[in-house]
Amino acid sequence: MTLPLPPYPSGAARAALFEAVAEVGAEAVALLAGCHGDTPIPGADWTVAEAAAHLAMANELMAALAAGEERPYGDGTPGSLAAANAVSLAERPGRDLAVLAAEIAWWAREFTVAAASRAGNEPVVTPMGPMDVDTLGAYLLTHMLGHLYDIAVALGRPHPVDRHRVALAMPFLRTAMPRVADARTAAGHSACYRLRVRGLDTFTVTFTDGAAVVSRESPRRPDCTILTTPVAFLLIALGRRSATRALTRGEVLAWGRRPWLALGFPSLFTAP
Repeated sequence: MTLPLPPYPSGAARAALFEAVAEVGAEAVALLAGCHGDTPIPGADWTVAEAAAHLAMANELMAALAAGEERPYGDGTPGSLAAANAVSLAERPGRDLAVLAAEIAWWAREFTVAAASRAGNEPVVTPMGPMDVDTLGAYLLTHMLGHLYDIAVALGRPHPVDRHRVALAMPFLRTAMPRVADARTAAGHSACYRLRVRGLDTFTVTFTDGAAVVSRESPRRPDCTILTTPVAFLLIALGRRSATRALTRGEVLAWGRRPWLALGFPSLFTAP
């Protein structure tokens, strides 16, 4: 369950979101240029070419959803999304990186065209459940940032994650948190967390017997306040960086009545 949060801002902020989507899609072309597609992604079963193929297909899916098409893709759980990913990759064997990079960029631009023609608060059904069009844009941006980060790490090249882009991804990250709460690790857990993403956002995640609720205001005194840098927040949320590493590097600080809860907070979720 998620308590109502302010709608995604319109006007200049919406234009910034669409611009970032198109920019990150275009950056995939340069990132993938001249590299070896069989390079493995660290910590994953995919190669660079497979990750690129997944991004091309996902961007096409998001563009179709923004255009009003209905495209079932799993049931929103991490396991079903992984299964849908495997099926889609098997159905599309092409691994030419130049072709895939061009498709990533093309479909990112097509998404912005389709989404811009609709109201930002218009509802859509997505692989992560229902959300509005602009939150879908934040979802697409988050998804590209995560996989292009993986590709950049595998290739030893600069990654595309920065503070500005994390700010634009925040509406999706807040929306997704209750939906990816891990039923096993969160079972029976009750605690109130105040999350402060430095310079960007502050919100509360409250667990009651394992069920997570996201809200702007704390329903009670927080048990643990977590302050994190924007880039660390995104990478931890996507399972690309451990909380322990972030804490030791000073990217995360925690305080409150139960500050030790910060270390286990990411384990209460399964990264989609």
